[in-house]
Amino acid sequence: MGKKKKGKAIIVGGSIAGLSCAHSLTLAGWDVLVLEKSSEPPVGSPTGAGLGLDPQARQIIKSWLPTPHLLDEITLPLSIDQNQTTDSEKKVTRILTRYEDFDFRAAYWSDIHSLLYKALPQTMFLWGHKFLSFTMSQDESIVKVQTLVIETQETVEIQGDLLVAADGCLSSIRKSFLPDFKLRYSGYCAWRGVFDFSGNENSETVTGIKKVYPDLGKCLYFDLGEQTHTVFYELFNKKLNWIWYVNQPEPDLKSNSVTLKVSQEMINKMHQEAETIWIPELARLMRETKDPFLNVIYDCDPLERIFWGNIVLVGDAAHPTTPHGLRSTNMSVLDSEVLGKCLEKCGPDNLSLGLEEYQRIRLPVVSEQVLYARRLGRIKQGLDHDGIGGGGLEQRTMPFFSCAPLV
Repeated sequence: MGKKKKGKAIIVGGSIAGLSCAHSLTLAGWDVLVLEKSSEPPVGSPTGAGLGLDPQARQIIKSWLPTPHLLDEITLPLSIDQNQTTDSEKKVTRILTRYEDFDFRAAYWSDIHSLLYKALPQTMFLWGHKFLSFTMSQDESIVKVQTLVIETQETVEIQGDLLVAADGCLSSIRKSFLPDFKLRYSGYCAWRGVFDFSGNENSETVTGIKKVYPDLGKCLYFDLGEQTHTVFYELFNKKLNWIWYVNQPEPDLKSNSVTLKVSQEMINKMHQEAETIWIPELARLMRETKDPFLNVIYDCDPLERIFWGNIVLVGDAAHPTTPHGLRSTNMSVLDSEVLGKCLEKCGPDNLSLGLEEYQRIRLPVVSEQVLYARRLGRIKQGLDHDGIGGGGLEQRTMPFFSCAPLV
């Protein structure tokens, strides 16, 4: 008997979605190559900031790691999900909803990235390779990818059996199938910052913030103001992560990134605004955070399909979402796991069956979650008024909150 043929997968994008796919496809018996335009793995990248991992995603990530317990060591519990309203005049907060069985864990983007990256063979990565284009063979069995080696400026062609688009919400691979597709601007942007208090644990700012947010280290706090809201929680290694959503006209994005370049003038204006809306302790923390950045928040109406021939979308390329359901990373991890399991079940010779099953399992889930996250954001930003009154504010009412179907 001949040795079973191994499929070769080319993954475009070395972010968490790309690394997750590299893990699940390797376990499914595929040869994997990851193309990433950055010249090297990110180290403590600030634009990642914080994220929350649900129980399913954590279990999956642990199954990929040689030392699973490391995941618990670099994350903090988020066992409480609390929504509170801020009185901007009196500068006090009042609890609206409090759920004490939340079971997420807070992580720093670059910590999760590096954990996933270090558990993969380094030979799998082509850093400094910018994806240019692809061609699919007539019978959809072979895909050829053109990529630019940034350092030498030469173009290299790579051939595989499967192309995985893990190239983010502005995916250029998705664009080739859906040229008229446009992202939907949410109506607001998000100021984000990570406040590092290592070595300053007894400063006035930190003791002040811990007094008004007594459950930091285990609680996901949402502060709701007039047509605005913030998210606040602690990360491993003495960091505090905050996000502040601000309603505004859509900014003009100059580059292929949803992170805006901010000027000192914009930062100063944000600080002044914070003092008028939020309690003084939170406004002070925002003022003392180094290098805050601004994300433009987009999502899109659910796609009708997420694969064409032997090309498949995963993560934000498949379902750009607003961050309100803490879904983005969790969806990427679950996409990857389901894709790997479907391809393992069907084998490289029945690729289209595997991709069809992946689409059938994931599309209904991610579609509902994207629309739910959108509604949550609109309610909290005062753009929609149905749902105020508590119940409509909670994460746990998210469709497939605790158990999305796997395979």
